[in-house]
Amino acid sequence: MPVTLDGKLVIAISSRALFDLDASNKIFEEKGEEPYTKYQIEHENELLNHGVAFPLIKRLLKLRDPETGEPMVEIILISKNDPNTGLRVFNSIEQHKLDITRAAFTRGRSPYKYLKAFKADLFLSANPEDVSLALANGHASATIYAGTYVKQEDDMEEIRIAFDGDAVIFSDEAEKIYQQMGLEEFKKHEAEKSEIPLPPGPFMSFLTALNNVQKAYKNKEKKTIRTALVTARNAPAHKRAIKTLRSWGITVDEAFFLGGLDKAAILESFNPHIFFDDQHTYCINASKVVPTGHVPSGVTNSY
Repeated sequence: MPVTLDGKLVIAISSRALFDLDASNKIFEEKGEEPYTKYQIEHENELLNHGVAFPLIKRLLKLRDPETGEPMVEIILISKNDPNTGLRVFNSIEQHKLDITRAAFTRGRSPYKYLKAFKADLFLSANPEDVSLALANGHASATIYAGTYVKQEDDMEEIRIAFDGDAVIFSDEAEKIYQQMGLEEFKKHEAEKSEIPLPPGPFMSFLTALNNVQKAYKNKEKKTIRTALVTARNAPAHKRAIKTLRSWGITVDEAFFLGGLDKAAILESFNPHIFFDDQHTYCINASKVVPTGHVPSGVTNSY
């Protein structure tokens, strides 16, 4: 019987999201492929520093089924390098003792078409074009912001993941009303439709997959994964968001309805290992305090 990834949380990640490859990427952008290849081969035994998503990935790889002890998460390296230059990344994976054994090297071509083959629940990349293509083809995807936050590692086993609501977990149905007709019409619309679940957004399936992992740990004293909804909604628009999640059979551990307040202060307190939002304004401020991924979804990204 062939090996399968069925039942696992599968995350595809680019090498630039996992490691700090700014120096080599600058060579590629300024001088081209040949000098870049030469540089990577000359430095292939040098240990790469952590990228923005490294702490998240490291923690996810530690998750084991409480009953069988088998890994619950599979991380797939998805790289636009060729196998030759990609050797440097795998050398660093080994040196950092990350249990990542599967990869796709596509030599400059966007890797989105291989996400379906790997059954990826999430794709993280530093390349906005690759993320947009993946998202357009039905894959939960986010562009990792470089970030200016102070990197903090705590000793807790807990993995914290935060999500915006509209155009991320939910569709942009309500966001369109807000953008086109203003705040008061948005509140009225959401109050009138409070009993009607919102259509799912691009990250609904990923949140569902996280809930499935959480269920495996339901008998443990401490939660292994903790999720939060951090949204610009407030009362009365909060009701539809809560009832939508309820109708899907999905739960979040914490929810913050901020009514347009900046999200950075709340995020700094929750301290997620990653936060996902569709709006650049929120992402820019959030990336100063926590690892942040931009989801190029919905009406705000069509302007």
